[in-house]
Amino acid sequence: MKRILVAELYKNAEKYANEEVYVCGWVRTARDSKTFGFIELNDGSFFKNVQVVYEDTLSNFEELTKLTVSSSLRVTGKLALTPEAKQPFEIKAIKIEIECLSPVTYPLQKKGHTVEFLREYAYLRPRTNLFNAVFRVRSMAARAIHKYFQEQGYVYVHAPLITANDGEGAGEMFQVTTLDLDKVAETGKVDYDRDFFGKHVGLTVTGQLEGEAFAMAYGNIYTFGPTFRAENSNTKTHASEFWMIEPEMAFCDLEGLMDIEEDMLKYIVKFVLDNCKEEMEFLNKFVAPGLIEKLTKLLDSKFTRIDHEDVITILKEAKVDWEFKPEYGEDIAKEHEKYITEYFGGPVFIKNWPKDIKAFYMKQNEDGKTVAAVDLEVPSAGELMGGSQREENYDKLVNRMNELGMSTKGLEWYMDLRKYGSCVHSGFGMGFERLLIYLTGVENIRDVIPFPRTPKNCEF
Repeated sequence: MKRILVAELYKNAEKYANEEVYVCGWVRTARDSKTFGFIELNDGSFFKNVQVVYEDTLSNFEELTKLTVSSSLRVTGKLALTPEAKQPFEIKAIKIEIECLSPVTYPLQKKGHTVEFLREYAYLRPRTNLFNAVFRVRSMAARAIHKYFQEQGYVYVHAPLITANDGEGAGEMFQVTTLDLDKVAETGKVDYDRDFFGKHVGLTVTGQLEGEAFAMAYGNIYTFGPTFRAENSNTKTHASEFWMIEPEMAFCDLEGLMDIEEDMLKYIVKFVLDNCKEEMEFLNKFVAPGLIEKLTKLLDSKFTRIDHEDVITILKEAKVDWEFKPEYGEDIAKEHEKYITEYFGGPVFIKNWPKDIKAFYMKQNEDGKTVAAVDLEVPSAGELMGGSQREENYDKLVNRMNELGMSTKGLEWYMDLRKYGSCVHSGFGMGFERLLIYLTGVENIRDVIPFPRTPKNCEF
């Protein structure tokens, strides 16, 4: 008999009513009495379990009464509709085969566990309700991202993971080498000519620069892949390995960029709400009360667009005892991000930032003081996306690099893009895990990544 997924049973229960079905899965809970027992079985295809009822007429009844959490089973039985009960249907077992009886020492027994404890068992935590929900939302959000850009005609580009450029200050790089570091330590010398690539290379901190090259051929492209930052930071929103979405659009200015960011975010949020109903209801109830209301409100909101200078004015005029005093020409802090989204009652695009605190490749505005950069701030999560119109003028780009004392070595190809058919173009980056924190209400980035990599932590 062909195996049927629990998700299919929930989708088409009436179709299988009174029919014999065959399911496989893992025991979430098991309880029994003298003549019958109940098993909550989950096969990973659906957030909810299926209830299996068995009686003492089964040949292995005694063995079944000793079932433990996380044991794996194969169940054949008749599907009975139970509209009057808590669950919409149950399976009355005809045959239950125990594939693997989990020992009673299984670490995640049916009781409450802290997220800190569960991080120690990252290989088991997808079996808990919390992480089962989080990682299915992660999967669905990734699907939504690809679906959005593919429907819009974007080309998906795989930016290199090993690179010789650091995106100019995007973050500290992990070095990649085949040199014997013990010998390097003995001699005190590093001969990169003898290294695998013959030069100093590292793991990528951004795929933006390569993305721009492809945008100059395809028009609209996006990258979606892992990036790495060797920053010794232990905050709730930093990880050493994370995923980034980085679209680049030719013939697109700053206003057009903000249009795309808003449209994309609303698309992803709606897709997740529509396709992860059970998971979102669980997260809304047990993790972040009001989560669904917050996300639904975003779908109906018009994102505010305001200059950085005007934001600083609002912050300065606010009757708030700031921990970090807002200043013109400087970055804003988390407390400022929170205030400004509450002030406008929704997401806010902060645009036209001081050029002295932004990267060399950003479009220089005519005022000579600012660049056409934009950050999207969202309620409760702060900065979610950062982007800019890119500087398309070769001379201005070179002059800016010289102002910053940057070496052009290794970036000649990037500069040449401004010679060979340059055009107005823009792009942005969105940290995938930051998005997931926003979507799930889970506060720590370590809990939205399957196997988190952070300073002094590279387990599993």
